[in-house]
Amino acid sequence: MTDEQYMQLALAEAKLAFEKEEIPIGALVVQNHKIIARAHNQVELLNDSTAHAEILALTTAFNHLGSKYLTDATLYVTIEPCLMCCGALYWSKIGRIVYGAPDEKNSYRKYTGTTHPFHPKTIISGGVLADEAAWLMKQFFLARR
Repeated sequence: MTDEQYMQLALAEAKLAFEKEEIPIGALVVQNHKIIARAHNQVELLNDSTAHAEILALTTAFNHLGSKYLTDATLYVTIEPCLMCCGALYWSKIGRIVYGAPDEKNSYRKYTGTTHPFHPKTIISGGVLADEAAWLMKQFFLARR
């Protein structure tokens, strides 16, 4: 599968979050062309401000592999990670991060002043299906104003 196809699946997770009135961010972890974890934001459901899609997907992937590192895995996430998720991704030593839309308001770049606060070997790609991811976020917040 291509990055776009995996991102479509992450967007499907984001749509599940949207339907549950959660901020619509979806994520999945892929290793050796196999999806080993998928998640969407569950902050409201779990009453837990750390229940971001990335964190939930990482935890599922760690449990699936029985490992605390994901050096050979790729995280697909619909929106650029926040500072909290950036820290978790750093410690996971994830091999690659592919995100959809940038998040100028809450991204790690706003607070760190750097474009790469991840593990030095982590490869980052952004802008994959960015328009679709941004549209979903805009719809979510427009409905709440």
